[in-house]
Order: sequence, then structure tokens, then C-alpha cells
Amino acid sequence: MPSNKKEGIIFGIFMCFGMVLIMTVYNTALHGFSSFTVGSIVIQFTITFIVAFIAESLVEPKARKFALSLSYDKSKEINFIVAIAFCMVPIMVLIMSVYGLILTALMTGIEGSIFSAYLKTVGLNFIVALPSQLLIVGPISRWLLTKYIKPSTQMPKLNV
Repeated sequence: MPSNKKEGIIFGIFMCFGMVLIMTVYNTALHGFSSFTVGSIVIQFTITFIVAFIAESLVEPKARKFALSLSYDKSKEINFIVAIAFCMVPIMVLIMSVYGLILTALMTGIEGSIFSAYLKTVGLNFIVALPSQLLIVGPISRWLLTKYIKPSTQMPKLNV
């Protein structure tokens, strides 16, 4: 887990990149790959990444504060990881589903009620976002952070 502002920003970038990648592939598969070109996917991914990073930057401090206020065993890091995921993912799904609905409306149009389309989008996104966050993106992001960003806190062993 990040221990300062710089690590927090880098960790946020890792998390956003992974979640946007998974959710873009998933939502593109739902709507069909045939109408997309490599260029449109790159542009869509870049814009979505920026929107998600801004949203994550606004949501994360509040989710962290709320997760810390919950009653659970805080001595185990895994409990905090699960608590913050359960606090962040639903809010991010609600926000990013609005963005996805706008994108869908602009690209292919929406049939029927916008409200029912939004509820369907939220449901479909949530069932992929939470497991992706807990089982794939979160662990990979934490591994990348500890492997490449955080300085080692252990002293090297000397062979004497």
C-alpha cells in the first residue's frame, strides 16, 4: 500500500490503468468489437483513463476515510484492502457508468429509457469491476508498487 503522496499517485495510476483496461475490453465485448478500430480504442482508452483518474482522485480520500471508520480488525492489511475496495468500487462504478452511458449514446445511441440503460450498465459493470479490483488489478498494482517504486526497507544480507 502507498505510504506517501507520490506513491499514492503512482498506485492510483496503476489501479486506473488496470481497471480501465479490463473494463474497456469488457464493455467493448458487450457492444461488439466490429465497430471499433485500433485508433478509436486508443483514443477511447486515453480519455477514459483521464476521466477515471480524476474520479479516483476525488473518490479515494473519502472512501479511505469511510473505510477507516468502519469496525473491523485493522491490524491486518487485507481487511483494509477489502474495506477500501468495497467503499471505492460501487462509487466508481456509479460514476464511470454515467461516463460509459454518455460514450455509448454518442457512439451507437441508446434504445429505450436512459434510466433503465443506466441501471443495466451499473449492474453489468459492478459484477466485473469488484472481482477485477480484488483479484487482479489490486494485487498486481500492489506488487508493482512494492517491486519497482517503494524503496526496500530491508538491509542487504552480508555474506561473512
